[in-house]
Amino acid sequence: MSLHSPVDPVIDPSRSKAYMTSYLDALALVERLHRLLLDVIKDEFERVGVLEINAVQALLLFNIGDNEVTAGELKSRGYYQGSNVSYNLKRLVEMNYMHHERCEIDRRSVRVRLTEKGREIRNVVTKLFEGHAEGLESRDILSLNGIDEITTALRRVERYWADQIRYIY
Repeated sequence: MSLHSPVDPVIDPSRSKAYMTSYLDALALVERLHRLLLDVIKDEFERVGVLEINAVQALLLFNIGDNEVTAGELKSRGYYQGSNVSYNLKRLVEMNYMHHERCEIDRRSVRVRLTEKGREIRNVVTKLFEGHAEGLESRDILSLNGIDEITTALRRVERYWADQIRYIY
């Protein structure tokens, strides 16, 4: 008599351990890549002489682009990955990179959009990323198919994690 039913696959402990090791390596890599991206942006801004905003703020401006959004939408749309949205929005408004106004329908809500100064920062980041894309492709570091596979896999992980959060509540 078998201890496992025919519908329950037998889990190989060595395979499970190998998967866990690879999963933890992937998590660490994603975290390092995000920090490295912020360092690359910071270095570019130092090179072009923009020192009053940090890399997180520059990435926020890039991600907002031509959209007009609320602070809540920044998180829900995935535009912002930082921990302190309110602080960074306030600083960007104070430094005239963003314009804000109360929503006429819901006075509690504030909508933000880039000013011309903010669009200039977005353009610097856009050019930086365009250069990265050209370099990755021209040096055969990552093909279009390869980057599509990575993006597809990361989206599946994103959906899985989002589902884990939803099931908690």
